[in-house]
Amino acid sequence: MSTLLISQERYAWLRELGLQEENPGVYNGRWGGRGQVVTTYCPANNEPIASVRQGNLEDYEETVKKAKEAWKVWADIPAPKRGEIVRQIGDALRQKIKVLGSLVSLEMGKIYVEGVGEVQEYVDVCDYAVGLSRMIGGPILPSERPGHALIEQWNPVGLVGIITAFNFPVAVYGWNSAIAMVCGNACLWKGAPTTSLVSVAVTKIIAKVLEDNKLPGAICSLVCGGADIGTAMARDERMDLLSFTGSTKVGKQVALMVQERFGRSLLELGGNNAIIVFEDADLNLVIPSALFAAVGTAGQRCTTARRLFLHESIHDEVVAKLAKAYAQVRIGDPWDSDTLYGPLHTKEAVKMFLDAVEQAKKQGGSVVCGGKVINRPGNYVEPTIVTGLPHNAPIVHTETFAPILYVLKFKEEEEVFAWNNEVKQGLSSSIFTKDLGRIFHWLGPKGSDCGIVNVNIPTSGAEIGGAFGGEKHTGGGRESGSDSWKLYMRRSTCTINYSKDLPLAQGIKFQ
Repeated sequence: MSTLLISQERYAWLRELGLQEENPGVYNGRWGGRGQVVTTYCPANNEPIASVRQGNLEDYEETVKKAKEAWKVWADIPAPKRGEIVRQIGDALRQKIKVLGSLVSLEMGKIYVEGVGEVQEYVDVCDYAVGLSRMIGGPILPSERPGHALIEQWNPVGLVGIITAFNFPVAVYGWNSAIAMVCGNACLWKGAPTTSLVSVAVTKIIAKVLEDNKLPGAICSLVCGGADIGTAMARDERMDLLSFTGSTKVGKQVALMVQERFGRSLLELGGNNAIIVFEDADLNLVIPSALFAAVGTAGQRCTTARRLFLHESIHDEVVAKLAKAYAQVRIGDPWDSDTLYGPLHTKEAVKMFLDAVEQAKKQGGSVVCGGKVINRPGNYVEPTIVTGLPHNAPIVHTETFAPILYVLKFKEEEEVFAWNNEVKQGLSSSIFTKDLGRIFHWLGPKGSDCGIVNVNIPTSGAEIGGAFGGEKHTGGGRESGSDSWKLYMRRSTCTINYSKDLPLAQGIKFQ
């Protein structure tokens, strides 16, 4: 008898997503896969859910060729018509939002409402992309030459490779694929091996929309696999843009491989994000904000708050209130509606958590609450607050993907702004204050150096309408809203002479 969760009556809903005990992990118009079989596990109990047969390099080669052929069809379709297909994908996701959100919760470990929220984010980006499909355009510029027109033409880059991480197995693909598609690109997706079932389930939803519209399925291809597939994508000159979400360490390797071939990359890497609380802050906003930013998704967001700078006059009060709030966090199975805090994604993450807590103690930190593994099945650890460390302690400058919050004292605005910026990453940042001058200093050139700069809200919880991404070791990429669509296109400056003369620019005479 099978020990897989999918075979148990309690998890029969997984079949609604087209999942089986063993699932093909390659899609390029047809399903297949000739690589190794990988089983994914539920972080809440470490029991096997189901398995996926990954793709090998032969599968990858075949899929790239089919995706390139599919692009020829897709690029000829007018952008508003492409938008209509993306609209249908959004509607198909809406119909499966609860069951797909449940799968995210089961396989990744985030709580159910966050799993559903992640699918909702993909739906929202589809809506955004539909509108964008009727707005993509370049300017008509004034030409200095009579009888000439100067215009910018934007065209799709071609094939977009998308490598996503375990912590947002739906939304990050959605940000990339929805916008890449309306821009006229085909997509090839490699999700995290530990969330392969999510990758397969999402692709099945998209594939049906493409098939119903008699379009090549390879427009949205999937190759589940390990580092060999990721390396092939990074080195492949046929990959016109590679979007990579993951650790700074791996992102650097990806960037070098892509740059070596003069390719284009879009990097969404680590974050060592800070919240700064001044003496005039509204603590009724600070406490829930810090709690959500530090504890949400069990500290496994790239926008998680890892440093909390408190003005010395309010330090003790805030720490006491925050510790009290931590004690009230409801820990449990992520798919239970009452749960606020679930497990870490893997056993390896638990080890990293324990190592970081020990390092913090050795470097002079005091554990106010948490710091231990929770004695129950699954990868559960206590949400943790550490005080007493200097702002430049090595562990404070290390991004540990776990729910550890380092609380640090400061005296002056200038010093704490500098401390916010001294880490290598530059993703998200927040201040809490009522001082208007301080707010605009924070937003200005000598304020936060991050890609996301917030006031009186947490570091996490970005909206899809704004470009998402960061600076420095975060990679510099931007996804989702604003003008991030430009990254998925190539720009041509075009001059058209509609006269019978040939005047040269800058008044040059060549006769």
